Amino acid sequence: MAGAATLFLVSAVESRDRVAQQLAAVDAAVAAGVGRIVYLSFLAAAPHATFTFARDHFATEQHLRASGAAVTFLRPSLYLDLVPTWVGADGAIRGPAGEGRVAWVARDDVADVAAAVLTEPGGVHDGRVYDVTGPAAITLGETVAVLSEVTGRPVAYLPETLEEARASRAPSGAEAWEIEGWVTSYAAIATGEMAVVADTVERVAGHRPHGLRGWLARHPESWSTLSVAPEG
Repeated sequence: MAGAATLFLVSAVESRDRVAQQLAAVDAAVAAGVGRIVYLSFLAAAPHATFTFARDHFATEQHLRASGAAVTFLRPSLYLDLVPTWVGADGAIRGPAGEGRVAWVARDDVADVAAAVLTEPGGVHDGRVYDVTGPAAITLGETVAVLSEVTGRPVAYLPETLEEARASRAPSGAEAWEIEGWVTSYAAIATGEMAVVADTVERVAGHRPHGLRGWLARHPESWSTLSVAPEG
């Protein structure tokens, strides 16, 4: 990072030592003389966030605040374009989200906000925290209704308790910390932490954010594996 004035720090892939990796990146940037860091964090990042990975983001934000660099935090909601991947082989999304709502956001919109923040001169974004969301907060029941309508394949939402969710994911062989992250991403929907709707995409990037129905219609490749109902 020697010679760089600005760093766009994309959060590391989930891992047991993720926070340590991110703090090391911040320290390396500051040591190299980077004066401005834009960090891709997560919505509702807090020390006691329901979503365990959001706690990792908060720890990184705190380190950045103490680093002496000018900082901007982008806090996106759950990614819209990953919604089809939440559907299991049985045509259902399962998890402890209850009737909570989430303002799914397209990664394209997050990228547009990041580009605007990184390139606009004058330090107007220094010290700012931006929630980056889609245009509306919807339940998982409403989410699967849109998926069913667009794809032509019936998709269901089947609520689970926290215990049921942990048990249903245990056969994956993933470690307990990773399963807890998966499960609590749904739980954060149930608590209302994902129900935030912000105008950041329109205000900063200059265009309306993508909604779920329109994005899916424009990207059939994202749900092509869901278009045919399973046999039997």
